[in-house]
Parts: sequence; structure tokens; C-alpha cells
Amino acid sequence: MNDNWQHIRTITDGEPLELHGLNIWNHDWKSTGESIRIKDPLYGQDYTFPVYEISNAYTSVQFAAGEFSNDVWGIYMKSY
Repeated sequence: MNDNWQHIRTITDGEPLELHGLNIWNHDWKSTGESIRIKDPLYGQDYTFPVYEISNAYTSVQFAAGEFSNDVWGIYMKSY
């Protein structure tokens, strides 16, 4: 498992979520080619989620995201 990744939130499809000031749904998710292995914080099921990057003219942020169930997303960020 990737212990250095932290569960940020579980959200429904399209529910606003800002990471470093960027709403994740307002930007194209660009794959970094990386993935992480995590456990669903509620049910403990193992998942592998891809890591994405979003950006605007001022900032960029990487996060991992995947669906726990239909239209229910788990969002993770690297903890430092």
C-alpha cells in the first residue's frame, strides 16, 4: 500500500472539490503514468488508482482518483 498518500475525500461525480485552489472537475486530468495502491477507508477493499495532474497558469497539483462505486470517487493526495 502507499502509506505516503492520504485520503482527502470521497465525493460523488461532479461534486465540487478544490485542491490548491483548482476545482478538479473544471480541468483536464492528465495521467502521470503512475498509480497507487490504497484501501477504501470505509470498507477496507484494495484498489489501484491512477495519479493525475491538473493545472492552470498559476499552479498545478497531482492527485490520485478512482471510483469506489458507480459515480463515487475516492480522492488521494501525497502527504509530506
